[in-house]
Amino acid sequence: MKWLDITHGQGHVAKIESQSFVDGEGVRCSLYVSGCPFACKNCYNVVAQNFKYGESFNQDILEEVMEACEPNYISGLSILGGEPFCNVDITLQCVQKFRLRFGKTKSIWVWTGFLFEYLVQDTGERSSLLKHIDILIDGPFINHLYKPNLPYKGSLNQRIIDVQTSLKQQRVCEYIRD
Repeated sequence: MKWLDITHGQGHVAKIESQSFVDGEGVRCSLYVSGCPFACKNCYNVVAQNFKYGESFNQDILEEVMEACEPNYISGLSILGGEPFCNVDITLQCVQKFRLRFGKTKSIWVWTGFLFEYLVQDTGERSSLLKHIDILIDGPFINHLYKPNLPYKGSLNQRIIDVQTSLKQQRVCEYIRD
């Protein structure tokens, strides 16, 4: 199996941060899934590249994430990794339950090494996941393009994409912060 074909990892979660101030706009609950085939040089989360790192995902963890998103001061859910699109068995469950519980009152941000153009062509579960996301930070971290203090991304090649507008307009529409 090629690493591009990995959609279901080993079912592990690296960590949950119930109050993150850096993973998207506002105060957010951040879910870090385990397993990433990109293995970017100088990745800030090397331990989460291992598909078996952390604890096994289960319904208790799913409920813990939803409860962490509940307070009014939480702006939404951020999903990072590892690679969220290589762990669709976890991430799709999370975004579906999140949308059932919160509708569009809170946002979903996702970081991925895949490019939006690749994900939008997928006809399977990756496409289903993409349809629930508000903001996607796409592209692998590239060490020689690293620049400190970039908002929400680590290297200049990465884009902050308004997914719903991009899907409607059938082209990449970068997110403009207010």
